[in-house]
This record gives sequence, structure tokens and C-alpha cells, in this order.
Amino acid sequence: MLADPTGRRILRDRPRISSKTLSMTRLRALAPGTVGRAYVDWLDREGVTPDTRSAVRYIDDEECAYVMQRYRECHDFYHAVTGLPVVKEGEVALKAFEFANTLLPMTGLSMLAVATMKKQERGRFWSIYLPWALRNGLRSNEVINVYWEEQLERSVQDLRGELGIEQPPDLREMRAKERAERKKMAKQTA
Repeated sequence: MLADPTGRRILRDRPRISSKTLSMTRLRALAPGTVGRAYVDWLDREGVTPDTRSAVRYIDDEECAYVMQRYRECHDFYHAVTGLPVVKEGEVALKAFEFANTLLPMTGLSMLAVATMKKQERGRFWSIYLPWALRNGLRSNEVINVYWEEQLERSVQDLRGELGIEQPPDLREMRAKERAERKKMAKQTA
């Protein structure tokens, strides 16, 4: 963050993302397709709030603790920009992206959760989402240096373009199609 002008400004200003600092009512009033609206729509769809993240503990250095807290608080913006849902598959894909983008060790360790996925989910992760995560995480600007509070009224598509992030295939849609196909096959065999 120190190597980036916006990152330095974030470290100086120390903004926090919570329901006290962001008005959910204001975000819901933003035009569809804006960063703020995509964020609040994602929060609503997934049933989480900006306050869901626990506070960082066990980090003695104040600046490092802030960076980790900022990372946690920005995580849902990463979900909103990529469209990845809060299901194990979506989380592991996002953690892979974050690891390639930030090199935070804990994000890399989180990818071990792939071992607990169902066979079909693992196949999708290895063939679709891991390649997407690595490609986009490595080539995009560092998302920890985005001053999200200043991007709320921007087009999410424009921000994705500026950051160099391509939206991954819609995981919700893929899962819904697979469920429908399984139901159809079950009816045919019944």
C-alpha cells in the first residue's frame, strides 16, 4: 500500500467500512450498475452486512492491524465486483484471486478448502475459477489500494475495466442449471 498513492492515502485517512460509515439506504438509491448499488445488492442477496466481519486481533503493529482490518472490510466489495457468491466455491475462487493479487498468506491457505468441495465443485474450480482467479489476480491492479468509499457512484463495469478484472462466469447460474438438470434426470428415472 505504501508504494501506491491511493494506498498511502488510505493508510493516512484510515477509513472504515461499516453500517455506520456507509448508508445502506443511500446505496440502495444509487443507479443499478454502480459500485455502491452492486455492493448493497450483493450484501442483500447474500444476507450479510458490512458489520459481519470480526475485528482483527493478535497483530501488535498498528499499521499492519489496520491493513488486515481494511482487507476484511473490503472483501465484500471484491465479491460485488466479481459477482462471486458466498458459497464455498465462490469463497475459494475469491480467495485464490486475492492470493494472486495481494500475496496475503492467509488467502492462499484458504484455498485448502477446495479439498472439502464436492467432486463437481472441485472440477469447476480447477477448470474455470482457479484459472480465472490466477489470470485476473496477477494482472489486475491491487484491490487493497482501491478507496471503495470514493468509487460508490462509478459504473462497476468501468471500475472492473480500470482495475483489469474480467467478470468470471456466473457461478449462481451454473449451479442453478446443474440443479435443474439433476431434477430433470431424477424425474426421468422415477
